[in-house]
Amino acid sequence: MNFELYYLLYALAGYLVGSISTAIITCKLMGLNDPRSVGSHNPGATNVLRHGGKKAAIITLFGDMLKGLLPVVVVSQLETAPAAIAVTGLAAFLGHVYPIYYGFKGGKGVATYYGALLGFNWITGLVALAIWLGAAFLFKISSLSALISVLAAPFILWHLTQSMELAATLGLMTLLLYWRHRSNIRNIIEGKENKIGPKK
Repeated sequence: MNFELYYLLYALAGYLVGSISTAIITCKLMGLNDPRSVGSHNPGATNVLRHGGKKAAIITLFGDMLKGLLPVVVVSQLETAPAAIAVTGLAAFLGHVYPIYYGFKGGKGVATYYGALLGFNWITGLVALAIWLGAAFLFKISSLSALISVLAAPFILWHLTQSMELAATLGLMTLLLYWRHRSNIRNIIEGKENKIGPKK
């Protein structure tokens, strides 16, 4: 993979966009509790749903997806090299997980992962989202649905694009997402993971 200087500029831009916390900003504007102070303390759509309601959660979800999608789409209009596109998506994802604006303490990255994936290849992105929806319908557990979906995504992306750069980058993002969900995985195994829906 030949990283040029301007690839670093794309990565920096992606990281700075990804570092914007939709959850924190949305909750502040709507007069809700800071998502870092309630529930799982995770600034993501699922925690916002449980403690702030559907409207705030939907805004958070789409905002987090857009900050993964938009940098990738913009760079893909400037570059055809898969490496440039891949590094931009990875950087946006890392920005969400380790945001510079919030002491490098961010969310778990699921929505931003899907946004970047839609930018990599929209068909793979839609298939991954469909897998999430199917798993959510069956198990009613958001984290488990995401873990199932993202495990399949790199293989689907490779099959459709034959791009090692994109597939390997998405594989790296998948590994990091699993690492960020290690407490959820433990709760799933122990039968303690929260179900989808507002907290009662």
